[in-house]
Amino acid sequence: MRVELRQISKSFGAVRANDDVSLTLQAGSIHGLLGENGAGKSTLAGILSGLVRRDAGAVLLDGKPMEGGDPARALAAGVGMLHQEPHDFPELTVLESFAAARPGPFWFLGKRRREVRDRFFELRQRFGFTIHPEERVGRLSMGERQQLELLGLLSLGVRTLILDEPTTGISDEQRDALFGALKQLAKDGCSILLVSHKLPDVLALCDRVSILRQGKLVGEAELPITADRLVEMMFGSSAAARPEKPAGVAREKVAVRLERALVARGRLQLAMNDFTAHEGEIVGLAGLEGSGQALLLQLCAGLLPVKGDARLVVGDASLAGLPYRDFLRAGVSYVPADRAREGLIGGFTIEEHVALRAPAQGLFLRAKETLEAAERAIETFRIRGRPGTRAEQLSGGNQQRTQLALLPAQLKLLLMEHPTRGLDIESTQWVWQQLIARCKTGTAIVFASSDLDELLTYSDRVIVFSGGHASRPVRAAELSMDRLGRMIGGHLEEAS
Repeated sequence: MRVELRQISKSFGAVRANDDVSLTLQAGSIHGLLGENGAGKSTLAGILSGLVRRDAGAVLLDGKPMEGGDPARALAAGVGMLHQEPHDFPELTVLESFAAARPGPFWFLGKRRREVRDRFFELRQRFGFTIHPEERVGRLSMGERQQLELLGLLSLGVRTLILDEPTTGISDEQRDALFGALKQLAKDGCSILLVSHKLPDVLALCDRVSILRQGKLVGEAELPITADRLVEMMFGSSAAARPEKPAGVAREKVAVRLERALVARGRLQLAMNDFTAHEGEIVGLAGLEGSGQALLLQLCAGLLPVKGDARLVVGDASLAGLPYRDFLRAGVSYVPADRAREGLIGGFTIEEHVALRAPAQGLFLRAKETLEAAERAIETFRIRGRPGTRAEQLSGGNQQRTQLALLPAQLKLLLMEHPTRGLDIESTQWVWQQLIARCKTGTAIVFASSDLDELLTYSDRVIVFSGGHASRPVRAAELSMDRLGRMIGGHLEEAS
């Protein structure tokens, strides 16, 4: 199906998210939509999928106008969106969740159940997926839930598919399966819009790309094309080299020590007999999601209790058994991966977040001082927003900038989950510039990431987790991509 977006404009208050954008998706092609965080990619995808009502412009499907602001009408017209976060039913089985998206009564019996099951197996076999129809959705991996949602959209007759950062949080095997499915769909005549900041994905999949910058369409190109050329188109010039951590930043003094710790969550149990990070050091935590690295971060942050004879010392403060506020006083901060739900408060503005961070001064806020502090934070951390912008209105990159702006100036220990997940190249480099600057003041940083290149580039030492077991720390300079990959796959003895 041929899709034309003509002179699309959309504003959220004073922010112009899309400004007179026009582009065409050809039937049988995969079209990449690129741009830095906050460039307007998600807004444009939302307009095409019916989730966002445009202010101006038109959407044409095979030459026929499509009404905006109605996802059900978009689906009926053959346009569906595969979101970054799954839209499914965790308590249902795979087959029940698949059926719930289809027209007709939800409580399928007799013939309807057989029809739904046959359709599920037909689509599953077509794309080589292996998800079991009787498995609970909540027990599936992120990649398997994505496969289920894709099958559900295809069962509804979707012929234009929008994907928003589809390879975030999935395995290489699931990525390959997804790419194979997308190529097959394009071969069958579907039009596909890939919203991504991952240039390798774009280079591997796309036939054409469009570049957005600050809401405007600034360029288009046919592929193949070099990654350097794409970066230049996205940012106006070649991106700056990755910030390098100066030699000698890590110091001899231990910033955090955790001994004899044992913690369990569900069926996962983690034992850390002796974990340390030094002042100015960056320790990377690698492993598949749910392997234990999040438990270590939360232990050190005071979000999980340190029990028994375990010992946790930050600087000179012994924190085992103490409440979370004592960790804050000791100079410990934690930045979660889920910025919107855990890191920031939905409905609160940037100014209100800054006010919460400010030390208490009686019962009343000093409005002028709070506003000035918010304006300074926006300027210093280059947040694309205003003091009155709500957290959920910010792009992922600007949410991360806001989280960093709220951190205390002096920290002994900074703990981070996926500090650059979902961020574009420029935002990623900017985040690491800020983190390396903190290392120079003596802050120890411990971060978990699924990006192996990020772990090898910025870590002084790396610890690999697999099924609740942790390797000994290995100097990043001694690791190759292949060796790190084997360790993540369970060969932790390679750390020896």
